[in-house]
Amino acid sequence: MWAILAGAFLFICGVLVMTWEALGRRRLSEPPHSLENSQTLEPRHQGLGFLGLTRNWHAAALMAVGAVLLLFGAIRYALVL
Repeated sequence: MWAILAGAFLFICGVLVMTWEALGRRRLSEPPHSLENSQTLEPRHQGLGFLGLTRNWHAAALMAVGAVLLLFGAIRYALVL
């Protein structure tokens, strides 16, 4: 049971760290610079660099360890029943 709880905790922590990294690195919106851009709050030139593994490797590691613990706990629980 401890493996399932620890795995779920680590996996959720990994997701939260990845979310924190994605939201905390840059501004989410900029004020419009012209009248044409007044319809949206999305920043210009928003790339997918914040999703890269180089910035999120520690979150991915937490999620991987959590997944392994979840699998270990599930297999151990299935063998006991």
